[in-house]
Amino acid sequence: MDLDRIDRDIVRILMNDARRSNRSIAAEVGVAASTLSERLQRLQRSGVFRGFHADVDPSVLGIGIQAMLAIRLRRHSEAEVDAFRAHAASMHEVMGIFHVTGANDFLVHVAVRDADHLRTLAVSGFTTLPEVAHIETSLIFEHRAKQTLPDLTPK
Repeated sequence: MDLDRIDRDIVRILMNDARRSNRSIAAEVGVAASTLSERLQRLQRSGVFRGFHADVDPSVLGIGIQAMLAIRLRRHSEAEVDAFRAHAASMHEVMGIFHVTGANDFLVHVAVRDADHLRTLAVSGFTTLPEVAHIETSLIFEHRAKQTLPDLTPK
């Protein structure tokens, strides 16, 4: 989809604060509220917006540790890659799955209660899978999501 300056401004504003009113967004980008409504519907239909989310403090939910698990598979058949991805996606501790290049095949972002929970998850949830050859765990000390995307518009 080809986004113009107004579309990009709308996306930027909503990434920063998805609770903004249509009226205030329309005023900021310089269009009528009805025009903004039409643009928002078009952006949603075209898949630009995959959803709107709340930013939640993990500690309030009892999450004491977040970690990144680097997973190396034994083989790289489509079936094994798909099976691993589906297994990881089904686990409620998994916050994100990244299929990557390099020495490891996947980086899996997990959130757990404590160190015992992390150990159990790594051992029972991943190393017992026949397709997993190696797992390496890195604790996440701090995570800050950037609420903007780079502007890759050709200059």
